[in-house]
Amino acid sequence: MALTLRTHLTMAVCCAATLLATGVAPAVAQPPGTSPMEQLRRDTAAIRDLGVSGVQARVVESDGRQSVATSGTADLSTGRPVSADGYFRMASTSKTLVATVVLQLEAEGRLSLDDTADHWLPGVVDGNGNGNDGRLITVRNLLQHTSGIRDALPGYTTPEEYYQQRYNVYEPQQLIDLAMGQAPEEFPPGEGWAYSNTGYVLLDMIVRKATGRPAHQEIENRILRPLGLHRTRWMGTSPTLPRPHARAYQYYGPGSRVDVTDQIPVDHENLSWVTTTRDENRFFRALLGGRLLPARQLAEMKKTVPVDAETEVMWPDGRYGLGLVERPLTCGDSRGSYWGHEGGDGGYITLNGVTDDGRRSVVVSMSEARGDTLEHILDQENAASVLIENALCAGDSRTPASGGVVSGGTS
Repeated sequence: MALTLRTHLTMAVCCAATLLATGVAPAVAQPPGTSPMEQLRRDTAAIRDLGVSGVQARVVESDGRQSVATSGTADLSTGRPVSADGYFRMASTSKTLVATVVLQLEAEGRLSLDDTADHWLPGVVDGNGNGNDGRLITVRNLLQHTSGIRDALPGYTTPEEYYQQRYNVYEPQQLIDLAMGQAPEEFPPGEGWAYSNTGYVLLDMIVRKATGRPAHQEIENRILRPLGLHRTRWMGTSPTLPRPHARAYQYYGPGSRVDVTDQIPVDHENLSWVTTTRDENRFFRALLGGRLLPARQLAEMKKTVPVDAETEVMWPDGRYGLGLVERPLTCGDSRGSYWGHEGGDGGYITLNGVTDDGRRSVVVSMSEARGDTLEHILDQENAASVLIENALCAGDSRTPASGGVVSGGTS
């Protein structure tokens, strides 16, 4: 329901010259010489200092020790502090959940990555002559955003649109019809890249067709229960979140900050997941650590292609696998890159990262989206990316507090 990633990315390319002209530079890491815990506190505070109302971050080290930092407030009207275990909407991070289930089904021989969309959903991907053709689009294309299907999910760009649309419920076929009414991207399937939420609507439909159960039920049975992720929940068409949670805000410019917490995600089948930093870390560590997929399927997931120019503004040198993003680490050690999948919807923006071996991970969730200008979008993205890099590049030298958790907050 919120401004989509694609909207932000398109804005970024259109306004790149303005960014350079105004002298806005990417965020940079804090100087060396501070402890990892102090660095985490500084990095969460740096995000808050941009004007973001609430921030929570959790780092898990290779030995399982956890460090937590929070900053800002969970509620601008009361000043309530941010909870280190607060729920937030997963948004597009749930694409990695869907991709994991699809690859599990592939490992079981129940589908193939080379199956076409038309094989599973006859006649659904058909633009009535405008170029969309499900006979040419594979499951791999849908997973990797190389299908060329337009990202056609509705969204709001003003406070008025939010209040008008926040409780709208869209069925999957309605969302597919919106995309089929548009010509595809200007590349044949498999020969270009363009982020498409619509592709994951189709994947949910394929999972249901292959298993007889909705994708959210397969995610529950195959991922959440085995890993004990009890605080990752599918909320369906509920407009609310479990407690505790920070209120979510969308910043539209000076004097226009709107509480957008209550809303039904536009793709409630795929985007209605809520989670915590603890659960999200556990999921990514299990995935990259080889606990959810056989080695061959995990290797397929990590076969990446370059993202398009719009997306590279947000993810410098980023590459996309099958529901998984690879981004470089600049600390110069043998790790080289990290994996994750950020999500942003309804005021909640979350970045995450895990090392290639799944041993070290970090999640930072922000409960305000500063989406009014390109400068604010990139400042927020860059500051969160710096936090991810600093956490993953730090050594495992923290002294654990009681229970193995080091925590800290800033007001």
